[in-house]
Amino acid sequence: MDEKRKGPADIPTSERMRDVGAAMFSAMGKKSSGELEAEQSGARLRLTESDVQGLTADWPKAPKLSVEQTMKQYGPPNEGTPARLIWYNSGPWKRVEITRDEIEHNFPAPHTDYMTCWIDYQVPIEFADELTRYDGSCLIDRTAGEVGARCDGEAADMVTINFMHEIVTGKKTVEEAREAYAEQLSAYLLGRPAPYAEGLLFDPPRGGTVDPDETIMPPHMLNQLKEKLKDAVA
Repeated sequence: MDEKRKGPADIPTSERMRDVGAAMFSAMGKKSSGELEAEQSGARLRLTESDVQGLTADWPKAPKLSVEQTMKQYGPPNEGTPARLIWYNSGPWKRVEITRDEIEHNFPAPHTDYMTCWIDYQVPIEFADELTRYDGSCLIDRTAGEVGARCDGEAADMVTINFMHEIVTGKKTVEEAREAYAEQLSAYLLGRPAPYAEGLLFDPPRGGTVDPDETIMPPHMLNQLKEKLKDAVA
């Protein structure tokens, strides 16, 4: 058996070229066929309740309760491992993920994060810092064109995403959104009207939000690299 590799520096040049070449030619193929959006083949699958019980048998109580509630809402997940369950195209969400691991989070009150809800959404670059200040669990994936909210339940994720949208559209400042967040979540938990926690207050896009950025490699260098990569992936 080959000696175990410790990191990127240990990978032979030929294998580096092969792997990068495969990724580059894959990108060209997707661009030419218009398949830039992520394929969700897992959405065609569905776990059984027995599968879920087995995967989450030793999960902590909080994320396990979240799994049970989400299954009542959307049925069993599409994919699962002992560390993570995933639902695709459920309700307003592109993807819902619940993890065994919990992340400590003190905004707006002490709790743990383990449920992430994703939508297609293109955040203007100039708002990235503001959204980070607004809520550290408001997650931006610029390349994939997605925004996620990671908290302890769907209602809190709704609040996060709704106020994220209002910051981006200029309806609220970061400070106003943080204050209103606490008010809306408290109202929801007390059984009072809380529209920001009860559903998305805007229609998120469905696709068309990816941002592959720009190529900065000089054309002559890129062409030279492509020629070498052809041989590597042949």
